[in-house]
Amino acid sequence: MRLLLVEDDVMVASGIKLGLTDAGYAVDWVGSGERAEEVLRAETFDAAIIDIGLPGMSGLDLTRRLRLSDVASRTMPVLILTARDALQDRVQGLDLGADDYMVKPFELPELLARLRALLRRSQAATSAVLSFGPLEMDTASRRATVRAVVDGQTRQQVIDLGPREWTVMEYLLINAPKPASKDKLLAALTGWDKEITPNAVEVYISRLRSKLEPHGLALRSIRGFGYRLEQQEG
Repeated sequence: MRLLLVEDDVMVASGIKLGLTDAGYAVDWVGSGERAEEVLRAETFDAAIIDIGLPGMSGLDLTRRLRLSDVASRTMPVLILTARDALQDRVQGLDLGADDYMVKPFELPELLARLRALLRRSQAATSAVLSFGPLEMDTASRRATVRAVVDGQTRQQVIDLGPREWTVMEYLLINAPKPASKDKLLAALTGWDKEITPNAVEVYISRLRSKLEPHGLALRSIRGFGYRLEQQEG
């Protein structure tokens, strides 16, 4: 998943970005509402984390503009951060279009849990567990398993996925049975900080195929678009 962090405090932003990156997200960071608006007009993100106390355009003004214009998808989840614990500030943020808020200081595990909930809601998912056929991915524990019959008994076998393999697999599951765009997969893998070529997506798809095909799952290439997760026939 690709996130945009809008925070003017370098120390705070660095800490949040490190924690989110360690959790498997691709995180891009800007320090102002004006820059965030510019970026959101040109690129696609799965969610935005916006600090209220930004210089120039405030985080509340940015949130309002996101919901009233063509700056970004109106369905993109927005989580606002605030050092203000006043009820009116929280109410105003939610009324302007934010989906959730957190008051500084906060603990990283709670931020991650709130993000997962917002992303599930935006994807019309009701559980932290994504599933397709025998495959299950628990986004909270970051554990992927497949149902397999061993000695006549059905058991859950763990599939070992690297961070980028997890990102690709998560997008494939979210979109299944529809195909996932190769361009969106590439954006989710990189963000701005890493130089990854489009061929890298094919590398991770190949690795996933070798892990999924023994369990009756296939990754079909859709020419000119991307890849689709399917159950093998027979």
